[in-house]
Formats: sequence, C-alpha cells, structure tokens
Amino acid sequence: MPVELKILGYAALLQVVQFVVMAVPVNLQLGVAYTAGNRDAQLQPTGIPGRLKRALDNHFEGLVLFTVAVAVVVLGDASSPLTEKCAWAYLWARVLYVPAYAWGVFLVRSLIWTAGFIATAIMLIAALT
Repeated sequence: MPVELKILGYAALLQVVQFVVMAVPVNLQLGVAYTAGNRDAQLQPTGIPGRLKRALDNHFEGLVLFTVAVAVVVLGDASSPLTEKCAWAYLWARVLYVPAYAWGVFLVRSLIWTAGFIATAIMLIAALT
C-alpha cells in the first residue's frame, strides 16, 4: 500500500477519535435531550467543547483536499519521498491542530493549519509536474 494512502487511513482514524473527543463534552454541555433531538433550535457549544467542534469541522474540510491529493498521487503513480513527507506533515499538523485549537493557542493554531495546507498543496503540485 502506498504510504500516502496509509496516511489517509490514519487521518480518517484521527477524525474518528476527534469525533469522540468532541462528542462527549458537547453532549455534557448541551445535554442529550438537545443533541439526540431534532435540533430545531440552533444551539452552539462554547468554550473548549465549541472549539473541539470547530476543529472537527475544519478537519472534515481539510480532509477533502488531502483525499484529492492522495488520489492524484496514488492513481497517478506519482508517489515520491517528497509526497510521502508531505503526507506525514499533513497528518502531524492535524494531530497538533486539535489541542492547539481546543486550548485556544493564538496564532500557533493558524500556523499549524497552514503547514498542513501547504503540505497538501505541495503533494498536488509534485504529482502534477
């Protein structure tokens, strides 16, 4: 299995873990009656539970582009040491992003996100050139 594809699997597992880590405090804060209900009223979690929710949403968004990059690399038979390093950089950026966002670390969170985004863009460029 190509390294990039394996890392995509790890990124998906990270998303599963993120979902569980987010769901528990959000359910405690908003209450099971709300989270298990029809949610006609739009309540938003605040504080750390809210930041965990937004970090999860951000991972859903980032994972789409990373998945495209992995598909282009793997299906285009363009795997290289560079694309492998970029995939690892993306994954580690996502791992570090969660606590940085949850704890509200000013600017560092954005720099971590940027590192993952740039790594994904480099993967695409490397595969297409």
